[in-house]
Amino acid sequence: MKNLAIIPARSGSKGLKDKNILPLAGKPLIAYSIEAAKESGQFEEIMVSTDSERYAQTAREWGASVPFLRSEATATDTASSWDAVREVLEGYRRLGRSFDSVCLLQPTSPLRTAEDIRGAYELYRKVARVAVVSVCEADHSPLWCNHLPEDQSLAGFIPRAADAPRQKAGKYYRLNGAVYIVETGALLEDDFLYREGSYAYIMPREHSVDIDTAEDFRLAAFYLGRR
Repeated sequence: MKNLAIIPARSGSKGLKDKNILPLAGKPLIAYSIEAAKESGQFEEIMVSTDSERYAQTAREWGASVPFLRSEATATDTASSWDAVREVLEGYRRLGRSFDSVCLLQPTSPLRTAEDIRGAYELYRKVARVAVVSVCEADHSPLWCNHLPEDQSLAGFIPRAADAPRQKAGKYYRLNGAVYIVETGALLEDDFLYREGSYAYIMPREHSVDIDTAEDFRLAAFYLGRR
């Protein structure tokens, strides 16, 4: 099986400027995803999709391939990661290369390990026809969440049946953004992954920090320090 890892790293971050190459515990953020992908041993190619030659140079220094830059159309705020993935697959097709699966590894998940990637691929090979997507246990039950009206009234905020000890509510899981493995043909047909043939790979919460803010950076550094 020929597997392609794609690490999407556009340069136009609105929250933290240049967050994908900001230093975290002595390395640029993007380096953690590149290293985990390399150490996992699952990929024929590890590619960084970026619109920035500066980012591309950093990616190459850490061992990733950047055979072409992302287009302006897929580097906007409104373009999805899957738009960029389809563009990458088309770029490789023009180079005469194809892949059986694509693994999207967002650089904002630096605590994802090589073992996480290997475990997700093991599940993919065993049972998935479409995709494997990583999740972790949710911090809070969604039964305790709701919208608030303008007057902030709690009337109807949660149903009476939901006002029970957490232990009785069962476990809930959330997408953690760390690993998305998709069969290439299934992706090109339909990039909605949450359908028959897709399965969840459960990761620990301490591997599931998704960096968007300075506070997230500090939390990731804390967990890295514990390692």
